[in-house]
Amino acid sequence: MAGRSGFDHHTTTAATRPAEEPAVTRAGFVGLGNIGRPMALQLAGTDGIEVSVYDVVPEPVEELCAAGAKASASVAELAASVEVLSVMVRDDDQVRQVLSEVLAARRPTGGRLTVLVHSTVAPDTPAELAAIAEPHGVDVLDAPVSGGPMGAAEGTLAILVGGTPEAYAAAGPVLTAMGSKVVHAGPVGAGTRFKLARNLLHFASFTAATEAQRLAEAAGLDLVVLGDVVRHTDAITGGPGAIMHRDTTAPIAPDDFWHGVFGHVVALGEKDLGFAIALADELGVEVPLARLALDQLAPGLGLPKD
Repeated sequence: MAGRSGFDHHTTTAATRPAEEPAVTRAGFVGLGNIGRPMALQLAGTDGIEVSVYDVVPEPVEELCAAGAKASASVAELAASVEVLSVMVRDDDQVRQVLSEVLAARRPTGGRLTVLVHSTVAPDTPAELAAIAEPHGVDVLDAPVSGGPMGAAEGTLAILVGGTPEAYAAAGPVLTAMGSKVVHAGPVGAGTRFKLARNLLHFASFTAATEAQRLAEAAGLDLVVLGDVVRHTDAITGGPGAIMHRDTTAPIAPDDFWHGVFGHVVALGEKDLGFAIALADELGVEVPLARLALDQLAPGLGLPKD
C-alpha cells in the first residue's frame, strides 16, 4: 500500500540491504628507488588500495605494474587520479619539483589530496611546502621512514609523521600498509625532526663502532667476530635505545627510580670506558669519542659527575 508520499514504504533489513562496496584508497607513489620501490610494492599487495606509480626509470615501474599497479605518464597525471600521494625522491629540490607538478595538476575528482613526503629533508622544508600547498587543496605531511630497504621490503618500517590530525587520518590506510610502527609525531615538520634525532643516534653510533674497530684491530682481534657479538648483544639489550625510557632529559632526583638504574649504568660505563681508553693509549689508538663518552655519560643520563 502506498504511503502519503506516493512511495511504497519498505524496511531494509540486513538480508535485503545491498552489500556495501569495500572502501578503496587510491594511492600514488613517486620515486621507486632502493626504499621507494619496496614501499610501493607493499601498497600494491594490500587489499583496499589501488596504487599508481611514476618514476623516470622504466624498470621499477614495470615491476610495479607486474605486481598490480598502474603506470602514470607524469607526476601531474598521477596527482589527478589519487587521494594520497607518497613521494620518495633524493633531496629537498626534487621534493619541491614534484610538489610543483602536483599543484599544477587538474583534479577532476575534486576533494583534498594528501601528499606524504617520505624523503628526509631540512627541518623547515615541510612547513614551507605545506604553506604553499594548502591554498590548492593539498595537505602536505612529512613522513620520513626508518628501517631501510629491509624494513621497506618487509612492511616493517617506522614512519614518523608530522601534520594535521585530519590529513594524518586520511593517509592512515597507506601509512599502515607500509609500516608496522606509524607515529603521529605532531604538527607538520615534527616527523622530520623526529627522524633527524633518530639518525643522529644512528650515525654517531656508527662512528663509535669504527672507533671500537680500530681499538680491536690494534689489539689483534677478529673484527668480523666483534661485529657478530655487537649485533647479538644489542638484540638482547636493545642497544642505545635501552636507556631511552624517560620522558625528559632533566637531572634525576635522588629518590627517582631511574637514579639507581642509571647510577649502575654510569658506574659500569665509566669503569669500562676507563679501561678501554687505557688500552687505546697503550696501543697508540685515537679514541676521541670514548674520551667524550667518559666525560659526558653521567650528565647525559641526568646524574652529577663525580
